[in-house]
Amino acid sequence: MKFIKEIVIPVLIGLLLAFGLKSFVLSPVRVDGPSMEPNLTNNERVWMFKQAQIKHLSVIVFNAHGADPEAAPGTDYVKRVIGLPGDTVSFINNKLYVNDKVVNQSFISHAEATTGTGNHNWTLQSLAKQYGWGKHVTVVPKGEYFVLGDHRSVSNDGRYWGFVKKSKIAGVVKVPFWRATKTERTNINQLGYE
Repeated sequence: MKFIKEIVIPVLIGLLLAFGLKSFVLSPVRVDGPSMEPNLTNNERVWMFKQAQIKHLSVIVFNAHGADPEAAPGTDYVKRVIGLPGDTVSFINNKLYVNDKVVNQSFISHAEATTGTGNHNWTLQSLAKQYGWGKHVTVVPKGEYFVLGDHRSVSNDGRYWGFVKKSKIAGVVKVPFWRATKTERTNINQLGYE
């Protein structure tokens, strides 16, 4: 009985707490690919908070199957939220706009922000028409989000396949204090705004 009371019960409680944390609060995530450089790098390990509020410029993890037509089942993407439901999003004269206001993109270089965005102007409507992911799209639909990678020239993101349903989002990424540089942590952990 002493063994059960002193060893087994504490171990079981610890396992239940760990399972509960991973299932409902946070879990580790590995970044795959260069699309979030320079702020997140390939194979970097970060945390995903499942209950965190999704804001403009939050970095999220989501199930890409069904959002990106080429994503296999079980494929997760890590991208930055640019447009919330009801937002207009456009890229005009090398500047990103949300609801007709310029988005401060100091978290990436000018080249990362503009290269691969086509060096031309776009709106949600023009992208939807060009890539065939919607008719008469002018705003981010209700219950959905528009996402971009930080390294736009290599990112496969919402510009090509549209929106991410809220039900596909697993959580918001946070970089632990012992990883990356202070600037990189700030660029992931603290940029979100409503």
